[in-house]
Amino acid sequence: FMTCVTQVFTGSSLRNFSYLIEGSDYLYCIDPFDGGDILERIKEKKNKLKAIINTHEHFDHYCGNEEIVKELNCEVYAHINAKGKIPNVTKFFNAGDKIDLGGDYLKVLDTPGHTFAHLCLLLIENNVPTAVFTGDTLFNAGVGNCHNGGDPEVLYETISSQFQTMNDDILVYPGHEYLGNNLKFTLDREPNNRAAKKLLTEYEKGLAENKYLGTNMGTEKEINTFLRLRNTEIISRLNLSESNDKKVFLTLRELRNGW
Repeated sequence: FMTCVTQVFTGSSLRNFSYLIEGSDYLYCIDPFDGGDILERIKEKKNKLKAIINTHEHFDHYCGNEEIVKELNCEVYAHINAKGKIPNVTKFFNAGDKIDLGGDYLKVLDTPGHTFAHLCLLLIENNVPTAVFTGDTLFNAGVGNCHNGGDPEVLYETISSQFQTMNDDILVYPGHEYLGNNLKFTLDREPNNRAAKKLLTEYEKGLAENKYLGTNMGTEKEINTFLRLRNTEIISRLNLSESNDKKVFLTLRELRNGW
């Protein structure tokens, strides 16, 4: 039995994604936005819902919890630092903890920056990492903001130490659908990025057909400004008196805030 990932575009004004992950024995939901919609989708799955996993404490990532818990009495998982910030959590997780799918598993990553109670989940299939659920830490072609309880310097450490080094074939499943806007920011900073131009054209074509494009880490390293901190075109357009990776990242994050 292959682990099955269902990406649910919620149609919310914030363009949230929710996810259902079904292994051979267990079914989990990540960041339910619309509880009713998720309950309908669960009926089509072979396993009962074991738990909801919230990547962090912002309301749009757990607003579907209440309806689902009321109906199914399932567990709720969150980051250890989310104590008191998300209602009805039954289990708190630390870096390195494993969530069993029945053979395959989700490995918990501690990923502070967007908030300090943020976890990401690495899907391990046959002992190989195949996908990462990134919440609001890493987006397709972007990274999270740090306005509501975060810190850009910490986010830089998380992105550079945990994501920059990930294998190229790992799929990226973020908490929001921001790809088009993020690609436009990439091209604003790096106008000659051919990969970003090509993907933006594909993206706009896909939108017309209600298709949402995904990426993997290899693509991210080509199109995500925040993973291209040594790119000469990006650096030359920042007018920094001296540049290092961290300074470039923080300057870009600041620019993105007001972009």
